[in-house]
Amino acid sequence: MPATIFIATVLAAALQAASPPPTRARHGMVSSASAPATDAGVEVLRKGGNAVDAAVATAFALAVTYPTAGNIGGGGFMIVRMSDGRTAAIDYRETAPRTASKTMFLDAAGKVIPDASKTGHRAVGVPGTVAGMVMAHEEFGKLKWKDVVAPAVRLAGEGFEVTHALARSFQSQEKKFAPYAASKRIFNAEEGTRFRQPQLAETLTRIAEHGRAGFYEGKTAELLAREMAAHGGLIGMEDLKGYKAVRREPVRASYRGYDLLSMSPVSSGGFLLAQMLGMLERHDLGKLGHNSSEKYHLLIEVMKRAFADRAAYFGDPAFVKTPLAGLLSREYIDRRAREIDRNRATPSAEIREGKPSERESSETTHFSVVDADGNAVSNTYTLRDGYGGGITVEGAGFLLNNVMDEFAAKAGAPNAFGFPAGEANTIAPGKRPVSSQTPTIGVKDGKLAFVVGTPGGTTIPNTVLQVVLNLIDHGMNVQEAVDAPRIHHQWLPDEIRYERFGLAADVIRGLETRGHRLVASDKVGVIGMVHAIAIEAKTGVRLGASDARSPDGKAAGH
Repeated sequence: MPATIFIATVLAAALQAASPPPTRARHGMVSSASAPATDAGVEVLRKGGNAVDAAVATAFALAVTYPTAGNIGGGGFMIVRMSDGRTAAIDYRETAPRTASKTMFLDAAGKVIPDASKTGHRAVGVPGTVAGMVMAHEEFGKLKWKDVVAPAVRLAGEGFEVTHALARSFQSQEKKFAPYAASKRIFNAEEGTRFRQPQLAETLTRIAEHGRAGFYEGKTAELLAREMAAHGGLIGMEDLKGYKAVRREPVRASYRGYDLLSMSPVSSGGFLLAQMLGMLERHDLGKLGHNSSEKYHLLIEVMKRAFADRAAYFGDPAFVKTPLAGLLSREYIDRRAREIDRNRATPSAEIREGKPSERESSETTHFSVVDADGNAVSNTYTLRDGYGGGITVEGAGFLLNNVMDEFAAKAGAPNAFGFPAGEANTIAPGKRPVSSQTPTIGVKDGKLAFVVGTPGGTTIPNTVLQVVLNLIDHGMNVQEAVDAPRIHHQWLPDEIRYERFGLAADVIRGLETRGHRLVASDKVGVIGMVHAIAIEAKTGVRLGASDARSPDGKAAGH
């Protein structure tokens, strides 16, 4: 993820100093990776909008001010919990175009063509973000649609000041942008200058005036289809008009008296979080201590088993059957937990997916929103890589995703994160690729407790897991929970990633003695970039946290 290049030093400093106190607000709170986008969400809250209105405003504003991952040309997932008990998991993941095929990224010998699934116009999936925002607003919003898109239109048209981090981010992508004239022209602003995007402002105006049709039909759709046709891409007008967001039921989990809502398939994030928490609940992690080798050993072992199950079973539920109820049954989780040796690492080569019952029941960014009534939104969305594939739609001013790399180009072949996906996640027309995104909402005794999520590819579920453990088991405040050092293991490759200064030397030795292999911290960078909100139990005050790893992030409220 390109942004991590610029924030490793920020992380190192943060890990050596105490976290600042969380941001406090009596009524509403927004936390995102971009200060102007956070302010857009708070502006909508002040005007009487609810959490969903503010979330939509924040999402469109991020498409202007945080183009590495904020988007209208990508897709993602939203968890909604309204104060009256209504909940929803909105899946607006990108889909494979109707002319996509299982072998489209293989050569004549059946081998994967290097980088073909993440570069060029054929790497683009049908965008879902606008459809997802429309669905959320139609179901739960209060203000008029045009009013919640208005802050983004203003930011694109009038511009905003370029920060040091954003200018450096643009510079780091010069090679990616080089083949695409529109991207080279737009994303080259210098620190301290005003960054205006008039074509994007026109596109956002069409969306503000016409809603879904302002993107999937009419001029914007024509410009996108023309971009595809001119460069060998697969997306046409029929793909755009036919795209649909899907409302699903959240994955539900319980942990030490808390109820959690997270994302259901096609995202694997909610499953991974629920299964790992289920395996860990039998252990007193608070007593073991936050930074002990014994605690980290347990985390690593549950991570390996959960990711092995993900590789075997997860795909688009419209195409494959994922035995989610069986994977999350108490009997199955107990069986997986009993496999763990407290004193020895199980090599990943010895771990395979379990056999659950068949019962049914990159670069990304996350933001969290809570309003005065206790309505909450946890939203994670993406262009896949930073700035997607680097392609800007000529005349429309927005970047396109390269999400086709989230499919398995060939069953068992590792993706850009080194994670192998199975047959269930191979390409088919209209299919959604499996994701790791884990937007999550926590509830205690029927009341909202916290909202959390993060970018980070396959590190996402493990990052959310560790923040939840920090809040519940280790008693940290939300800023401490977000800033604390993190580790990651994803089954394959069989290695532990950890952040610089994140593990003490004796903890590293303790893990190595158990048989774990660790990657040198200077090769890792940061793990995740969390934006979270917690509710102070006694007062109801909203406590906002923007990760120290997020150089332009901001939590703000009113």
